[in-house]
Amino acid sequence: MLRHSEQVRALSSSDLPVITHLLGTSEYIYQRFTLQELKHILRHYPAVGLFHGKALYSFLLSQTVNPPSAWVGGFGVNWSESRSYTRFLDVQLEKLGEMLAQRGVDSLYYSGNDQQNDWLRGCMLERGFAPFRQLYAYDKFDYTIPTQGNQEVSLRRATLGDIPALLALEELCFEQIWRYDPASLADILLTHPYFVVAEFHGQIVGYQFNAVDGDYGYLVRIGVHPAYNSRGIGARLMAAAIQFFKEAHSTRIMLNTQAENTHAHRLYEWFGFVRIQQIGFVLRLEL
Repeated sequence: MLRHSEQVRALSSSDLPVITHLLGTSEYIYQRFTLQELKHILRHYPAVGLFHGKALYSFLLSQTVNPPSAWVGGFGVNWSESRSYTRFLDVQLEKLGEMLAQRGVDSLYYSGNDQQNDWLRGCMLERGFAPFRQLYAYDKFDYTIPTQGNQEVSLRRATLGDIPALLALEELCFEQIWRYDPASLADILLTHPYFVVAEFHGQIVGYQFNAVDGDYGYLVRIGVHPAYNSRGIGARLMAAAIQFFKEAHSTRIMLNTQAENTHAHRLYEWFGFVRIQQIGFVLRLEL
């Protein structure tokens, strides 16, 4: 319930400064995006903020809206109002759910890297989110490469013209909830330091993109056309990715994957990634 002088309204790109300020001054933050991605999120996806007058007390963002699914992209609360975070979440979640439903979304997902210590997980469960998936995390602290993979496969930087082929690969490689929408892929292509496609006999058969944050490297996505599995294409992409992280001087390379994705686990472990103890998770809310 809103109190006197409080209002919830849709956010836009013009609200970027107040959101950035809140991100920099509060520890009560859930964030699936980089600051470079924030402008894109506000431009393309439903987002709401709770204001007291002109002061932003809280925000709730969606991300990768690809009907019928969407993701909670971020939630933040002003430090001075942290005791009210559950009330802020309730009123904003109701408004955001209405906006997403208008876009054809019927399932909203929330994910975290540590199900034992995630500060919002219990709160989300109390509000109707239900366990959906478990995630494993892998780390690598060196640049060893056991194989260069299939050398008949050529790699090149992805371009905006590749997006139709990439969307087709997304449908073949990933469950619907993990697929990127066209706007997300375009933004990733323009903002991430490494995004390559793998070509075999002139056809795009795979792709991979990474992110870097300080000394940390993130292997975000690797996909190979199912018809070309077991031809060394995944290994080719992985070897090139590790070389990129070496040149970026990343001291730790990290990735997340679904617990049941045993084929990918074998590739990661072959390349020296070690699974860490903490378990990630995905929750789902039916709107």
